[in-house]
Amino acid sequence: MPSTNAPSPRTSFKSSAGPTSSFLHQRDVLVGEISMAMEQVLQNINKLNRNLEGVIAVGTEFGAVEALWSQFENVMAKEPGESEEGKTQSYERNQDEMEQGTAEENADKGDGEGN
Repeated sequence: MPSTNAPSPRTSFKSSAGPTSSFLHQRDVLVGEISMAMEQVLQNINKLNRNLEGVIAVGTEFGAVEALWSQFENVMAKEPGESEEGKTQSYERNQDEMEQGTAEENADKGDGEGN
């Protein structure tokens, strides 16, 4: 005689099929939510990309204006009546004066030590 306590094969299959189908259903729901979220992220990235392209386009429009102001600044930085040769001669003159001042200071120190 068969035992009445042992579950029949159909009963055990149904009880294990219930949680599996619930798992599959939950998985499908979560995969759908993730898919929708990824589509939203993709749309937002595309929107950000378009905005960044617009900002860059506006920035490049000011390139010519910036170059003009840089030129103006360079012209205004020059002293009146001073050419490139004048700047070089003035620089060399300043260097000579500094060297002479250093030599005089060293001579004065030498005289002070001898006294």
